[in-house]
Amino acid sequence: MTPWIKRSLMAFTGVAIAVGGLAACGSRHHAQGPMSPEKIAEVRGKVVNRITSKLDLNAEQQQKLNLLADKVQAQRTAMIGQTTNPRAEMQALVSGDKFDRARALNLLDEKTRAVQVSSPDVINALADFYDSLNPTQQTEVRERMQKRGGWFSRS
Repeated sequence: MTPWIKRSLMAFTGVAIAVGGLAACGSRHHAQGPMSPEKIAEVRGKVVNRITSKLDLNAEQQQKLNLLADKVQAQRTAMIGQTTNPRAEMQALVSGDKFDRARALNLLDEKTRAVQVSSPDVINALADFYDSLNPTQQTEVRERMQKRGGWFSRS
């Protein structure tokens, strides 16, 4: 495999983990509705602080991590779109006697477009952050990605 393919795959994996992590954090509060901007900022701050601490980031690296978090949050916001209740949107697909295929395809198109538009920015921010790490920090990232709990485990 050529180096750029390896880097691209690593970046994609990192983006998937980052987006999945933030999306998971955002979906824990179904009973209370979507997370408030304050709660999102709190969770984002905790994630950034944990990564900063674990990797012992310098100011430049932390700035790049914050930019990555901004890009991931923008992508998450774009994915959610204009809806105030994503769960209700999904429930509407099965509210009748037939699955609403047209509506499901429309939702899929919206979400796919949001990812396609914002992904280059997320990938570039992730690459800039990862490339700013020293070899020891990069090794730590790779090792944490191999662990079952990843960044959010208690180790």
